[in-house]
Amino acid sequence: MPITELGWELLIERRSTQMRTSDAKIRTVGRYQVFNDGVAVPTLSGTTAESAGPGSNSRKGVRVEPGSYALATQAGGRYATIGYTSNANHAALKRPAFELLGTGTRSEILVHPGIGFLSSIGCINLCRILPEPSEPMSYAGSRNRVIAVIDNMREFLGTAFPDRDGRSIPRAWVIIEGEP
Repeated sequence: MPITELGWELLIERRSTQMRTSDAKIRTVGRYQVFNDGVAVPTLSGTTAESAGPGSNSRKGVRVEPGSYALATQAGGRYATIGYTSNANHAALKRPAFELLGTGTRSEILVHPGIGFLSSIGCINLCRILPEPSEPMSYAGSRNRVIAVIDNMREFLGTAFPDRDGRSIPRAWVIIEGEP
């Protein structure tokens, strides 16, 4: 499923799974790239970490199905798109995130910072690189990546970007490909 080259798009290409031998935990690893009207933003690319699969929009605890998802600003108790804390401590709330819409019976599917092996039950964590299952995610680095993606979306969409959490984000999508 290629990008449309219209609007703000985050392309996620799932590539493999990794299992940590110490506890048999599994994560799905992929690559991400942000596009503004089809033009790749070179500084906004990296690695993704998600739950094990197969993808499902009806079964909790696994990654979402491949597809194209509209977006919304997140207005939850632990995460926010606009009202997130400036405190970079991983325990500080609210953490930066945005929400995928149209995920079937599932809700609160977010792109948010990760920490350790995987900080996600069905959500998507952004990070630098995960070359092997023993490689942990840095919360600080992951948080910076999520904020950079939100900032680019806000800048690209200008006045169309919502001014409150809990609102649809026009002309913005996450496209997910692959079922490793």
